[in-house]
Amino acid sequence: MSPKHAAAPDLPHGTTPSATGEVIASARDLRKVYGRGDTEVRALDGVDVDLERGSFTAIMGPSGSGKSTLMHCMAGLDRPTSGSVVVDGEEIATKSERQLTRLRRTRLGFVFQAFNLIPTLTARENITLPLDIARRPVDEDYLRLVVDAVGLADRLDHKPGQLSGGQQQRVACARALVARPAVVFADEPTGNLDSTSSGEVLSFLRSSVEELGQSVVMVTHDPTAASYAHRVLFLADGRLVAELADPTPDSVLQALAGLRRAG
Repeated sequence: MSPKHAAAPDLPHGTTPSATGEVIASARDLRKVYGRGDTEVRALDGVDVDLERGSFTAIMGPSGSGKSTLMHCMAGLDRPTSGSVVVDGEEIATKSERQLTRLRRTRLGFVFQAFNLIPTLTARENITLPLDIARRPVDEDYLRLVVDAVGLADRLDHKPGQLSGGQQQRVACARALVARPAVVFADEPTGNLDSTSSGEVLSFLRSSVEELGQSVVMVTHDPTAASYAHRVLFLADGRLVAELADPTPDSVLQALAGLRRAG
């Protein structure tokens, strides 16, 4: 597919254009404040956003822009100071810790910069760990589909120490997908990888959306990584300030340069 791109438009405070497809996750007037008085920091300052089902969304912005805070609040890893977060039809901002734990086990998938694999478990055991913890049966047909997609069929009996960094991150991606979550949240998933391994992981995340119907939200600082997404959201000072459809590395760099000039 030959990617096209649109210029990143200026947006009203806290808004993005309406999603054209079914919404899988959304935030309304989302705020996260750290500290008080002179030390107060508004990590999120009234964010409204819709994330589409079956889409790959990247979130970018300078250090301190709130991009990781937004993802963590929408993934139930952090609690907003105020506002609403709905994922797959469920309001999560007001859930108890126990309810959030259950939600994360059954409805959400996670891929982090650190692979977070259990060194004593094989690749297969690491992949199926979320299902084992939730005491859910493994769908062997779907497991095989995911394993084939990440190219790990001949590595399932290997432990993490026997795998390259790229292979370990692909195990982490497969682990995030095997429970068929509503959304996969990826926080700098290629930050510890070389360019070749990064491309493999990002290609898989994109194909998981287009071939497996997954919904993926990724925080990244890398314009090349963001170009694998269908849509890029840009944050600055805790606010959504622009977005880009069908990005390319050059168009992402241009959008970031525009944000720096505006700042």
